Amino acid sequence: MTPFGEAVRRLRRERGVSQKQMAAALGVTPAYLSALENGHRGRPSFDFLQRVAGYFNIIWDEADDLFRVASHSHPRVVVDTTGLPAAYTALANRLATEIRGLPPDAVTELTETLDRIVFLREKAR
Repeated sequence: MTPFGEAVRRLRRERGVSQKQMAAALGVTPAYLSALENGHRGRPSFDFLQRVAGYFNIIWDEADDLFRVASHSHPRVVVDTTGLPAAYTALANRLATEIRGLPPDAVTELTETLDRIVFLREKAR
């Protein structure tokens, strides 16, 4: 499942909407919506994101969160380390190799560490 798929499923369930109902309202097939929710489709288009936000009538902040989550929801990630030091390429390849075996708490810890580093870098600007 992708972060976007998880968010859409949560919104649907909170509002008591089936995949079939939502798909019909958005002009897509239930199979497409199911594939998005289960991480079998890539990032949704901007147009689709706008339709989802409109369908659920969500406010700007919540829509921004949905769009941000969608940008982090491609199930097949490519990390371009061209021109970076060898250690960066090694890290990207190691993560690709090990990610399926990481326990959830390790993923949370890595994410929090990266968030702290990005926050400190942006604060220093």
